[in-house]
Amino acid sequence: MSGSEMKKAEAEPRRVYVPGPVIVGSGPSGLATAACLKGQGVPYLVLERENCIASLWNLKTYDRLRLHLPKFFCQLPHLPFPSDFPLYPTKEQFIHYLETYAQQFGIRPRFGECVTSAEFDAGTGFWKLKTAAGGEFICRWLVVATGENADPAVPSIPGIEEFQGRIVHTSQYKSGWEFQGQKVLVVGCGNSGMEVCLDLCDSGARATMVVRNTVHVLPRDIMGRSTFGLSAWLLRWIPLRVADRVLLFLSRFILGDTARLGMKRPEMGPLELKFTSGKTPVLDVGTLAKIKSGHIKVVPGLESLTPKGAKFVDGREEEYDSIILATGYRSNVPMWLMEGKFFSKKDGYPTTPFPNGWKGENGLYAAGFTKRGLVGASTDAVRVAQDIAQQWNQEAKYFTFPPSKKNI
Repeated sequence: MSGSEMKKAEAEPRRVYVPGPVIVGSGPSGLATAACLKGQGVPYLVLERENCIASLWNLKTYDRLRLHLPKFFCQLPHLPFPSDFPLYPTKEQFIHYLETYAQQFGIRPRFGECVTSAEFDAGTGFWKLKTAAGGEFICRWLVVATGENADPAVPSIPGIEEFQGRIVHTSQYKSGWEFQGQKVLVVGCGNSGMEVCLDLCDSGARATMVVRNTVHVLPRDIMGRSTFGLSAWLLRWIPLRVADRVLLFLSRFILGDTARLGMKRPEMGPLELKFTSGKTPVLDVGTLAKIKSGHIKVVPGLESLTPKGAKFVDGREEEYDSIILATGYRSNVPMWLMEGKFFSKKDGYPTTPFPNGWKGENGLYAAGFTKRGLVGASTDAVRVAQDIAQQWNQEAKYFTFPPSKKNI
C-alpha cells in the first residue's frame, strides 16, 4: 500500500455494523441494560467515552461518598449486593460491585469512544453513530444511557473570572484535606453540597454554604428505618400528601426547624416535589449538627464574586480562600443526538414523563433518565431489554444486515 493509500485509509471512518442495539454509556443504566439484553439473548455493543466503566463514580466523585439509599434499593437486575456490604455502601464498594457486575455478565465496552453524533436514516431504518475517535457504528436500535449526570453544570456567576483563589466543581473535589485551614465557600445545598461541607469541616477547613432556594432536608433514617424505605411503605397505605405531612412531622421532631438555620422548606412536600419536578430532598448525614454548632455557616443567595471572596444578596461581603461549586450535573444528549422529539433539546431529558419516558420512535430508547436515581435505572433496563428482545425475535430477520444502502 502506497503512502497516499495509507493516509486515505486512516482518514476513512472505522465502520462497524452492530446486529443488536448500541448502548451509549457504561454507567449503572448502561450496564443493567446490557445484562438484561444478554439474558434475553440479544447481542449488543456498549460505547463509553472514558477508559473505565461507571466513569462518574470512578472519576468524578469525592472520597467519602456513600450511597444515600439502602443497598437493596440500588442493586442492578440479577445481582444483589454482597451480604457483608453495609446498608449504605461506600464509593469503593459500589465501584467494586459494578466491576463485578460487568465481569459476571461479560460486559466489555469499547472504551475511548465518545459519540459526537447519532442520526436515524429513515431510508434504511438504521441509526448511524460517529465518535471522536473516528469510529462509525450502524445499528437498528439505540439506547441512550449517558445519564442525568453526564457533564458538570457550571453556573455563570458575575465576577467568577476575577476571583483570585481556587474554584473547583464537585466533580474535581476529592477530599477536604486539600483545603485544610482554608475558608471555603460551597455554592449549592443539595446532597453533594451538604456532604462536601461536612467533609471540609471534618478536615479542618471553615465551610460556608450558599442556600439560594428552598430545600427539603430529611434525616437519612427515621425510627431505625431508611427514610426512603419508610416513604415507600407510607405510599402503599396513605395518599401522597398525607405521607408528606407524616415525613415532615417526623423530620421536624428529629432535626428541628431547618428554617431557623437558613434553610426554608418549599411549600410542596418532599415526595410531591420529587414526583412532579424530580427535585430530590437532601438526606442529612450529620451536616445539620455542624450547622447548629456554628462549625458550618449558611448564607443566602450569591450575588457576585469579588477578587478575594463573594458578595451576597443580603448585602454582606466575605473573603474566601477557595470556592467549591456543588451545582450538580446535566444531560449532554442534545450535544450529540440528532433528534428533537423524544429527547428535549432544552434539558436533554425524555419529553414523556415517568414511567413512560423509556421508549421513543425508530428504535430509540432511554435508560436512566427517570430522576429516580439507581431505582429507575433498573426499571428502565428491564423494560428496554424486553422490548428490544421482542422485536429481535419477531422483526430482525426481515432486515438486511449489514444494510445494503451505500450512503448509510
